[in-house]
Amino acid sequence: MIKITPILLAVAYALVMYRFSVWRTKRELDARSTELADPVLAKLTDRMAASLDLDRIRVHIYEIDPVNGLAAPDGRIFITRGFYRKFRQGEVSAEEMASVIAHELGHVALGHSRRRMIDFSGQNALRTALAMVLSRFLPGIGVWIANALASLLAARLSRSDEYEADAYAAALLTKAGIGIAPQITLFEKLEALTQARSGAMPAWLMSHPKTADRIKALEALDARWKGLPQS
Repeated sequence: MIKITPILLAVAYALVMYRFSVWRTKRELDARSTELADPVLAKLTDRMAASLDLDRIRVHIYEIDPVNGLAAPDGRIFITRGFYRKFRQGEVSAEEMASVIAHELGHVALGHSRRRMIDFSGQNALRTALAMVLSRFLPGIGVWIANALASLLAARLSRSDEYEADAYAAALLTKAGIGIAPQITLFEKLEALTQARSGAMPAWLMSHPKTADRIKALEALDARWKGLPQS
């Protein structure tokens, strides 16, 4: 029989750690970000805002070099200085930047930050329960196996969130008259922009889906919306 107390403690620990992480992230973002004021991007975000019946969409610049976008737990949208620099240098188009903003809006609208808190707590409980059970039969490696299985689950859930945010962005960009083409062209550039080597890690361990799979999913969505046969 599995003892419940260690599992409850694991859930409580996960909740505390998640709250601490949220606090630390907010503090970091407050200290190292400013609201973006770019007239070219503003024209596109205003179109997306109109499609969502919003007055405006606020975007912030996070002063770090890695190319990335993020949605904070408090609902704010950020692009990094490194990403914005790529736009200013002409390596990324305004429409492609808009697709990043739309993707991060998807994370906010779909409640992924809240879901991650629940997922993180559940994964911690699962890791503890599995470690307790497996350690009885596999002393020494039971904990390692439990950690590996929990990591696989976390990666799978994260990839699911990314697909959902991609789909939300595709719908918003289509409604705003921008279309999904910028999403696809950005994905085609992404590994070069981020200097990522996704091939170094199995796809089922990655927190983001493979770029080719994300493009295929977007093309399938576009074909379905247009009533075209899917390949």
